[in-house]
Amino acid sequence: MRKGLKNTMKTNLYLSLFAISIIVSTACISYSQEARKDFSPQPDERQLPKAMHSAMKELPYIAVGKDNAHLRGDDNRALQAAVDYIAGLGGGVVEISEGEYVMYDSLHLRSNVTVRGRKGKTILRKAKGVVTALAIDGDFGEQQITLKDPTGFEVGYGVAIWDDRSGGFHTTVARITGQNNNTFSIDKPLMADCMVSNKAKAATVFPVVSGYHIEGTRVENLVIDGNKGANVHLNGCRGSGIFLYRAFGTVIKDCVVRDYNGDGISFQQSNDVTVAGCVCENNNYLGLHPGSGSQRPRINNCIARNNGTDGLFLCWRVRHGLFENNILEGNGQFGISIGHKDSDNLIRSNIVRSNNRDGIFFRNETLGMAAHRNRLEENIIENNGTEGQAAGIRIRGQTNDLVLKNNIIRDTREDELQSQTVGIRIEEQVGQVILEGNKIKAKTAVEDRRVSK
Repeated sequence: MRKGLKNTMKTNLYLSLFAISIIVSTACISYSQEARKDFSPQPDERQLPKAMHSAMKELPYIAVGKDNAHLRGDDNRALQAAVDYIAGLGGGVVEISEGEYVMYDSLHLRSNVTVRGRKGKTILRKAKGVVTALAIDGDFGEQQITLKDPTGFEVGYGVAIWDDRSGGFHTTVARITGQNNNTFSIDKPLMADCMVSNKAKAATVFPVVSGYHIEGTRVENLVIDGNKGANVHLNGCRGSGIFLYRAFGTVIKDCVVRDYNGDGISFQQSNDVTVAGCVCENNNYLGLHPGSGSQRPRINNCIARNNGTDGLFLCWRVRHGLFENNILEGNGQFGISIGHKDSDNLIRSNIVRSNNRDGIFFRNETLGMAAHRNRLEENIIENNGTEGQAAGIRIRGQTNDLVLKNNIIRDTREDELQSQTVGIRIEEQVGQVILEGNKIKAKTAVEDRRVSK
């Protein structure tokens, strides 16, 4: 009995020692494997072009909204605080919850920050604007203005200043940074002399969303309500529902801009901008306005309708752009206008219809400034001239080397209602135009006014 018990105890001891040996061995193997784990950079890892680290999978993120958000608020201040916070971390995503946000100043975009709303449900509405005359002249470079009536002007508000001789880029758009009775300081110098004798004025108008001197920025799924009935006009060189100035590589996607007293989307001196899937409607001036040397723009799958002047206006020096699969309809002037040094663009597969004047209009420019070497391919241009007789495509100036290929140009209305009476009108000074495979239904298919054809 004792002998059996002794043998059992000895066996148990051996088993225990064996188990301990296994555990120790396993621990050694585990430790050895951990010690040998390779944390060194892999061959496909690269540092970012402008940072001393590689790309990260998880970037800063913040939600802003009226409720259930990291940052709560219902006006531009909360939105701006979120954007500036993410920008301070080097970039990331700001998500704006659904709801309406009142804008007393622009939402100022920052480099490498994506601003994303809820499609069709995040509405940025321009606050009611006020306008008043300047009490004394505003001098070029000065950073303060004195107003006859300061009512409605407050610190933090956006403001525009101009006179009857300082439009375009000479209009100043800034923010109010301080107040002393009727005198206000602003964060930017005046871009021109604004003289009382020339009816100088200031107004609380500004782009609802704007980006200046930025790169790598995205704007997605926002509805911009310009509240045009309660605001005076701001010209497209300095403002629009969404406005960019030297904002390189910006992407504007799936946004709606409506009822702005000016342009819908305008970008100036901004290369490599993409506008995709956006709607610009019922704005008082232009729908889409790439301009001032903006190179390589991409505008695709957009709608510009019922705007006050042109649906798509290529301003000065817009080159090497692609304008594709857009609808430009019901606008107060031209569907597409192109002119001053706007060369080497491809305008393809667009629908241009029911605009008040010509469907596509080449502006009257001299040889050095004309819109050379543009290609118009596979567009449908129909039923334009709703305010009088018009051409589907009208080419003016000393424009050279155009290619018009496989376009459908027609008027489908009843005979007595047809006003797009000319398919293609080529005026006297125009140079070479190649017409190939176009299908034209008009009283006059091609009206060529050139003396030497």
